[in-house]
Amino acid sequence: MKLLKQFIEKNRAGYVRLIPEQPEDMWHIYNLIQKEDQLEASTVRGVKSETSTGSVSTDRVRLKLTISIEDVFFDVQAGALRINGRNIAENKFVGFGQYHTLDLEMNQPFTLSKPEWDLISLQRIKDACDITRQADVAAVTMQEGLAVICLLTQYMTVVRQKIEVPIPRKRRGSATNYEKGVQRFYEQIYRGIKQHIDFSVVKVVILGSPGFVRDQFFQYMMAEAAKAEDKTILENKSKFVVVHTSSGHKGALEEVMRDPQIKARLADTKAAQEVKAIDSFYQMLNNNPDRAFYGYADVRKAADNGAIGTLMVTDELFRAADISTRKKYIQLVEDAQASSAAILVFSSLHVSGEQLNQLTGVAAILNFPLIIDSDAEDSDVDDDEQADTGTPSTASSG
Repeated sequence: MKLLKQFIEKNRAGYVRLIPEQPEDMWHIYNLIQKEDQLEASTVRGVKSETSTGSVSTDRVRLKLTISIEDVFFDVQAGALRINGRNIAENKFVGFGQYHTLDLEMNQPFTLSKPEWDLISLQRIKDACDITRQADVAAVTMQEGLAVICLLTQYMTVVRQKIEVPIPRKRRGSATNYEKGVQRFYEQIYRGIKQHIDFSVVKVVILGSPGFVRDQFFQYMMAEAAKAEDKTILENKSKFVVVHTSSGHKGALEEVMRDPQIKARLADTKAAQEVKAIDSFYQMLNNNPDRAFYGYADVRKAADNGAIGTLMVTDELFRAADISTRKKYIQLVEDAQASSAAILVFSSLHVSGEQLNQLTGVAAILNFPLIIDSDAEDSDVDDDEQADTGTPSTASSG
């Protein structure tokens, strides 16, 4: 993403002008946009005109519109972002207050205005515009007859292709049909890797499976690459890492990211930092539960006591439709940051974010043990639920 201009006033109102340059940028924009924000972008609209003879024709006209946002739709696989709202600026072709849907386009600038820019949104813009923080991991999970090719970025786990090939069972005395089925399966994985993985960007390609499927495929791929003199595969052989997984489904990536071999290869990536933080949280929960809190009520108390060392929050919480819910999580982050806590905002589309969502979407590792009075906690939770029924708190093991 490219930042063309940013103007934020002291009261935090202002605008940014951005250009999305790759599909992942659409995910960042989706996280930036909120209802009632204002969006100015170029669009194409059908305009009807009547000739002197009375015939009516429709012409496609490109124009610039500014809308007050009401609905946002993001297609993860296609990377398409559609924003619906009412026109709020005078325009020759679209009446004031008339509805229009803007489809944001790659490499086309747009301007987003907000009555208040919070630190989470501003940090997301900074991260998205930092070219050193791009995706560099691919993974292929497989089992006999099934393979899933994924790209893992800092913010998303995107399935690029799901391969399903029926493989006949081995018959006594003849394995010909079985071997042909396996070969067709491996051929499709090979083609999928060539099609979806850009080796000029990707640093690691993870091959995971139960049994020996991953090893057999890797041997097949390298043999085929040698025969065809496929330099792309041969020159990037060192980027492939084979690991055990319990299945060939996408969910197996959660295990993969915990594998010590993978952790070592991904040591400098944000994704690895998040996985390490989740692992540390679970270890702390098992060994010293008074230093591992999750759920808004308990984590809020930890923040009030200046006890948070690492705060983990999913970006889903900052997209809450209820403004008060959104603001309370932003305030939690600001308060934790003020006491020098490390802040990790997990993507809900990444395997680590999915894992954090199972812990209510917010968790913290504390610098020191904190004991919460059970009676006071129950009372506070009841009050909090009455005030904010949209986000019930979950008690920690503290």
